[in-house]
Amino acid sequence: MTQDPYDVRDPYDDPQALGLVLDQGRGSLPFALIHGEALVACAAWALGDADVRLVDADLDWESIQLNEAPLVLHDPLCPMTPASFIATCVSQALATGAVVVGARPVTDTVKHVEDSVVGATVDREALRVVCSPIVLPAEVVASLPGPPDPDFARAVSSLAVDHEVTFLEAPPEARRVASADDVAVLEALTAERPRIR
Repeated sequence: MTQDPYDVRDPYDDPQALGLVLDQGRGSLPFALIHGEALVACAAWALGDADVRLVDADLDWESIQLNEAPLVLHDPLCPMTPASFIATCVSQALATGAVVVGARPVTDTVKHVEDSVVGATVDREALRVVCSPIVLPAEVVASLPGPPDPDFARAVSSLAVDHEVTFLEAPPEARRVASADDVAVLEALTAERPRIR
């Protein structure tokens, strides 16, 4: 078995962060199956495997803040994000105090559009697709009046207004799915590493 390149954690006994799997506003897709398991279950297991303590999404914000711990937001539409990558993002947030966001490079051609006229091609080097996780350091959690937007792209834009945001390139298996066809592609991509309990 090869060493996972994202596995940089030291062993420890207690979780160093709290975690939420955000399935609000995502329709029924989080309950689709990949490798015989619901996407939302795979996302929850990844948090546990990253030594993040899963909390109920219905827990009130003040209770989360009282824990004085970093908070990991995980999207079930990125169900195969490796636990080791999540742990790396948590470690980075703890070390720097910045919000850490998993992101993938943009591979599609993107064009400027103005008044329904297609214009110049946008340089993809400056673009990212937000995937998962978003890790909020404890200080950021304490400063927010309420939970971040469950839409990850909007949450990152909002957080970047008042907080430092660092992007870490997520591995290919952390890609976001938007349809049953995407789930089938991700299942094929991760056929060597199914997350089965």
